[in-house]
Amino acid sequence: MKATRQPLDRAGLLRLASTASVITAGFLIIAKLAAWSVTGSVSLLASLVDSVMDSIASLINLFAIRYSLQPADENHRFGHGKAEPLAGLAQAAFIAGSAIFLVFHAVDRLRFTRDLEQVGIGLGVMVLAIIMTVVLLAIQRYVIRKTGSTAIRADSLHYLTDLLTNMSVLLALYLSALGWTWADPVFAIAVAIYIFYSAFQIGHEAFQQLMD
Repeated sequence: MKATRQPLDRAGLLRLASTASVITAGFLIIAKLAAWSVTGSVSLLASLVDSVMDSIASLINLFAIRYSLQPADENHRFGHGKAEPLAGLAQAAFIAGSAIFLVFHAVDRLRFTRDLEQVGIGLGVMVLAIIMTVVLLAIQRYVIRKTGSTAIRADSLHYLTDLLTNMSVLLALYLSALGWTWADPVFAIAVAIYIFYSAFQIGHEAFQQLMD
């Protein structure tokens, strides 16, 4: 008789989403580092830095979720659930930091332009980054729907902004190859505005949960 597979419980779903996030961020860092080294694209460099911040935020998330799942003890009579909104606050700071970096990058790109090399490699890496991010977002959305996790929601929003950044870099690389060097800073500024708004939303929600 075949054994039926049991659905993952809340703890298993949270671990699945947080682990997938860390693996995705690590792979994208390696891929973008390789692409930046051969293209010399500063927009790709910005995306690389954003992915590094993603990996740091995802690691914070992974440890915060594992900590929050611990049962109550004599020092934490109501459990460790507050670790999740604390992780949300930390990620809001990382998101805001990404926006600041993008603004500085956009201004610098408006002042100084340069021709890119081997744009095809950069385009291929960004397409791969977009596909992997979409898959991760689908996993996270499923876990959020099942668990309502604040930390996973914060992480998902971070990767949504990363998806927008990847798409803008992809388009910027394509337009730069056509000679439209203004595209990169314009898209970067638009993404930065959205990131600031996202950071405020996540930070506000996490703060409200911490204050009950």
